[in-house]
Amino acid sequence: MNMDHKIVIVDDHHLFTKALEDMINNFEGYEVSFCAENGKDFIDKLSKHKQKPDVILLDLNMPIMNGFETLSWIKAKKPDLKVLILSMNDEESNVIRAVREGANGYLLKNTTPSGLKLALDHLLINGFYHNELVSTALLNSVNAKPQKPHEELKDQEIRFLKLVCTEMTYREIADEMCLSPKTIDGYRQVLFDKLNIKSRVGLVLYAMHQKIVD
Repeated sequence: MNMDHKIVIVDDHHLFTKALEDMINNFEGYEVSFCAENGKDFIDKLSKHKQKPDVILLDLNMPIMNGFETLSWIKAKKPDLKVLILSMNDEESNVIRAVREGANGYLLKNTTPSGLKLALDHLLINGFYHNELVSTALLNSVNAKPQKPHEELKDQEIRFLKLVCTEMTYREIADEMCLSPKTIDGYRQVLFDKLNIKSRVGLVLYAMHQKIVD
């Protein structure tokens, strides 16, 4: 009986998909179940496969049904499926949106084969994978006993943290809070220091795990 972890690739670039499929099939303990070229194709093919996949490798930019639309469908209809975004897009707003909407990890397509294998292994063991986007301290905080944020942060800091979890730029956050960009930079640095976090994505994940935002 084949006990390999089952992987599904959802990406509209056929040459890339074929190369990725061959690579994963050469990983010990992994096998690609099927490939789909967009979200609709994925849903159609998923309904025909009896065995549940372990990980969905999902591109963001696709025709007909893009990655965000597909992620929303998965989390609504198949919430137990693990999704690893695999994209060329490294824009912070997209990473934040993907994580907030339920992606279990976010990886850039320029990663090495060993980097992809590490991400898959980590995701299956821990339920999530975040690379350089999240500090080691934040990853440790996921497994730590949650602390009440109001005991650690001031009201304005919590308000700032909630706005960080939107797609607003820091300048737009400054306008919303009626503060100068320099003051907002100060709030950001204070939170980085207090929480031992090094990125905006890290702040978003902290807010989610502490239930400051949904």
